[in-house]
Amino acid sequence: MQRRQVMQWGAALALTSWLGRPALAASSDAGHGGSQLAGGMPDPASLGLGRGASLPALRRLPLELKNGALQGCLTAAPLNLPLLPGKAATAFWAYNDSVPGPAIELYEGESLSLRFDNRLPQATTVHWHGLPIPADQDGNPHDAVPAGQGRDYHFTLPPDSAGSYWYHPHPHGHTAEQVYRGLAGVFVVRRRDDPLAHLPEQWLLLSDLKLDDGGQIAGSSDADLMDGREGQFVLVNGAWRPKLTLGMGERQRWRVWNATSARVLRLALPAHEVHLVGTDGGLIASPRPLDSLLLPPGARAELVVTGRFAVGKPAGLLALPYARGKMMGLEQESALPLLALERGADAVAAPLPARLRRIEALGLPQVKRRVVFSEDMANPAAMFLINGKIFDMDRVDFVGKAGQVEEWEVDNQADMDHPFHLHGTQFQVVARHDGRGWRDEPYLAWRDVVNVPPEQKVRLRFRQEMAGARMFHCHILEHEDAGMMGVLDVRA
Repeated sequence: MQRRQVMQWGAALALTSWLGRPALAASSDAGHGGSQLAGGMPDPASLGLGRGASLPALRRLPLELKNGALQGCLTAAPLNLPLLPGKAATAFWAYNDSVPGPAIELYEGESLSLRFDNRLPQATTVHWHGLPIPADQDGNPHDAVPAGQGRDYHFTLPPDSAGSYWYHPHPHGHTAEQVYRGLAGVFVVRRRDDPLAHLPEQWLLLSDLKLDDGGQIAGSSDADLMDGREGQFVLVNGAWRPKLTLGMGERQRWRVWNATSARVLRLALPAHEVHLVGTDGGLIASPRPLDSLLLPPGARAELVVTGRFAVGKPAGLLALPYARGKMMGLEQESALPLLALERGADAVAAPLPARLRRIEALGLPQVKRRVVFSEDMANPAAMFLINGKIFDMDRVDFVGKAGQVEEWEVDNQADMDHPFHLHGTQFQVVARHDGRGWRDEPYLAWRDVVNVPPEQKVRLRFRQEMAGARMFHCHILEHEDAGMMGVLDVRA
């Protein structure tokens, strides 16, 4: 909590890297604002990087129905991509030679059998972020796959699980590095009676990239480890400021993932009409009009965007300024363009149903717990704490019971935002405390990530349906790696 002391340890970081565009569209722009390229580096746009190219579609993972399950293969391995002219190819780590990794798409009730091979130089896992699946299939750090080895993941998607999920590594101490080197992919679960199936979809995976002046993925600085890493260049489906066509009056359904290590994104489309229709765990009950959306690391949202192209307002997708309480690095001070929208043919807006889904409030809790986020900057070995402790692979922090409703109060007594994530289920936020008093959450939604700003609290309720170890942690990946994580042992 010694904030002033920490700020004296290092000055705000200058942006000293610059970016090119790879063959597989794994590049981007921007740091703490617009174009902040330090040290006289040329603007990336002058290097023939394809600025303004069309939004790349995410590659799909080939799946084959066999023995009652959809079967496929996933491999994590090094991949070299040419980014900068005159520089050596940039060394990424990738799933199936793709940055981002291949998208996986199934329906509720379907089963997935996936062979995973680890060709990285270190152990890894595949964590199926947000999916309600058995604990031994969820890619916990306790189930690491050693370098050069593999394993099979097998699970069935239960009813009412449709939503926008993703997958990424989760080995203890190495999650951040493996994700920022390129290991992440989306996982969409569909329902067969989807009320928005008539709308065209766009999938937007947001990530960022930090390069050194040799064009290689930079190691993490002291400021990155303290604040959580933010790359200079924000990616959309691995591309730098791509463009998308939207007609005047046209309605599109957007699924948006925040796959960055630490960047809290305050998203806005100022020129257009936007409705929130879904959160991490799928559709909400009714569309809700939005001016902006706060999307913390690991979280997802579903939006319905109606083209309006209001005069005098930026037409594209922006990340508005947001300060998350960094100790050493610069805060974002200006709007960051992410995606350009070009006006297409006029269209009559497709209908937007007034009711999307029925969500029942979870009942009164049978168990109440308190989770406190804190920071001890005087102790470099244990800076990021939950209930005064750092993560221990051999320790169980809480013991729960399958089928039991629990209420957790997450209290952020630290100086930075800390997004809370729980494995194995979705939760309902019931109230938030802004430092002045408790306020009920205005609508029901299923989430697995919620941002908790400094000196604020969140109350949430959930029910774990399956036994096993379930992780809970801060989803700033550097903080997770540093020990801001715990274990809920769910008993049958």
